[in-house]
Amino acid sequence: MEHFRPKKDAKAIDGTERDGYWWLAFDYMNFRVCGNVGNRKKGGWFPLQQGSLCSTFGARCEESEAPYLLDPIDDDDVSLIAFDEEGKLIPMPGSSQWEQERVTETVMRLKLNEHVPLAEARRSVWQKVDALIEDFLAAKAKCSAGKNPAAKAKLLEVRRKVRELTDRSAELSSVARWCLQVRNEPQLLKLVA
Repeated sequence: MEHFRPKKDAKAIDGTERDGYWWLAFDYMNFRVCGNVGNRKKGGWFPLQQGSLCSTFGARCEESEAPYLLDPIDDDDVSLIAFDEEGKLIPMPGSSQWEQERVTETVMRLKLNEHVPLAEARRSVWQKVDALIEDFLAAKAKCSAGKNPAAKAKLLEVRRKVRELTDRSAELSSVARWCLQVRNEPQLLKLVA
């Protein structure tokens, strides 16, 4: 477990320190699941965008702060990330300069691309989905020529596997979803709600 907002000192982007969020030390809404690698690297790092409001015990305004660090429980923050075919986490194409900075800083600070087993697992999921798309396109071409029960069965099998890989509860499902978006196969994209 990690405190999203650090309880002791909070470090700015330039390394200067300000008071931490000690009043949130036992607030369960400030806890995030974090592996050992990311936790050690993050420490008290919690910079805010220049000009952002900064919460204090006397003037609490956490909801109005503009932190660099992406919050994994904030859907808007999660939507800022994408993946490439190598399994690397990248900023969402078309995002603003500020959003790209946030993603880049978070990835660097938490070592989200440096942990080789994680990048390999992401790459493996991407490759599985990519292969399924190729199988789908081949079976679809066979079905377009007329009745082909084997090809129809393959289409059903591919759809089932794509649903499994993109289910929100599936491990690395966001990588699978992003691969589908990049490949832009409309019939398979419909499976992703």
